[in-house]
Amino acid sequence: MSGQLKEVRNRIKSVTSTQQITKAMKMVSAAKLRRAQDAIIQMRPYAQKLQEMLSNIASASSDMALPLAEERAAERVLLIPITSDRGLCGAYNSNVVKATRQLIADKYATQFAKGNVTILPIGKKGWEYFTKNNYAVVADFWTIFADLSFDNVRNAAVYAQKAFLNKEYDRVELVYSQFKNAATQKFVTEAYLPIPKVENTNGGKTSDFIYEPSKEILIQELMPKILNTQVYKAVLDANASEHGARMTAMDKASENANELLKNLKISYNRARQAAITTELTEIVSGAAALQG
Repeated sequence: MSGQLKEVRNRIKSVTSTQQITKAMKMVSAAKLRRAQDAIIQMRPYAQKLQEMLSNIASASSDMALPLAEERAAERVLLIPITSDRGLCGAYNSNVVKATRQLIADKYATQFAKGNVTILPIGKKGWEYFTKNNYAVVADFWTIFADLSFDNVRNAAVYAQKAFLNKEYDRVELVYSQFKNAATQKFVTEAYLPIPKVENTNGGKTSDFIYEPSKEILIQELMPKILNTQVYKAVLDANASEHGARMTAMDKASENANELLKNLKISYNRARQAAITTELTEIVSGAAALQG
């Protein structure tokens, strides 16, 4: 009986220590989430307006050669899944991987069978998974979250743009999690290159823009910068989603530890009561034997 009590006490001590860790991780994630949430909330309207402007310009510039908007048959594809560097964030990373695999199965199964689908992972977890499972991987940019900055993200975006211009890839798509709130993330795939064009809803009439400076100079300077911003926005979305997912996961883990502690304490009290009852019975039986 004493061995059983010792085992339960050790389990209670272990669960209590684990609960302290999960509570601390929840507090750390909450602090990081606030900064990450502020960053994406401030960035999102700016990035969305730039992306809208880019699509409108590409749609209205049919008389110009726009290499980054050139539509080609999708023979070679580059996918950019954005995961985290660390785990303990629920199903966040596995959902990004699942969305990437689903995209391949739905749109690029033929290209994948030919070995023409390449993965450019951002984040350690995605790099580990796709490398381990023998995907063709560009392993130059997965460490971005170790030093998250616009310059580091821009390097990955510039690589994708140059590879598209050199016709190494015919399609480039982003796979990441859009941040909604701490408990909700939306996993999306987003066309990156060629630049998607907006549908003409003006009855065939083209939009009329006034360009200053000239259209050629503006497009040449503006397009790469907007495309860099688009990737940076996706990375900030993913960063906020990671911290939100980890905070939620650690909160659930702390609640589960509470429930487990309650059950263990009940088991401990029952075992202790049974041990005391047994000892009292033995004492009473011994006393009765002596009197007899």
